[in-house]
Amino acid sequence: WLRRCTHYLFIVVVAVNSTLLTINAGDYIFYTDWAWTSYTVFSISQTLMLIVGATYYLTFTGVPGTATYYALIMTVYTWIAKAAWFSLGYPYDFIVVPVWLPSAMLLDLVYWATKKNKHSLILFGGVLVGMSLPLFNMVNLITVADPLETAFKYPRPTLPPYMTPIEPQVGKFYNSPVALGAGAGAVLACTFAALGCKLNTW
Repeated sequence: WLRRCTHYLFIVVVAVNSTLLTINAGDYIFYTDWAWTSYTVFSISQTLMLIVGATYYLTFTGVPGTATYYALIMTVYTWIAKAAWFSLGYPYDFIVVPVWLPSAMLLDLVYWATKKNKHSLILFGGVLVGMSLPLFNMVNLITVADPLETAFKYPRPTLPPYMTPIEPQVGKFYNSPVALGAGAGAVLACTFAALGCKLNTW
């Protein structure tokens, strides 16, 4: 009973948090001041949220395909949340495309191809998801119309000093956001995939 309740609670919590991360990744403030920096950070964060929930769900059911189903849950949650925020007048510039689904399919494929080997799932699945999601996430950037125009149309409130971006540094350390996101994601996703598996054996 406790394990089953924990399972459903975890699915809801991770999916909702994934949704919130995606909403913030579409914030016009971030794309105005921190374009590549925010892209890298949110690519990594979404990678980790996807891998831990999808791995948990996948190993919990033991059925290849449930990782993709989990990614579909994340996508639908995000569509609903973004539509709600948009209806309230928040200036979103672009829609969210289901960028998690291809990465989740790779995770399912690894689990199926290795005959449900958890160690292969952690290593190979984690690397594939970590490296693929920042690449697929570029599809979202294609749908950004003009973040500067949006920023001027909807001026933001004054930011406190600790939130004020340091403009000259933008781009200096993040010249290749996809490569940085994929590299960091590939390493961290393996750890979070292991966490997802471990949550089924506590």
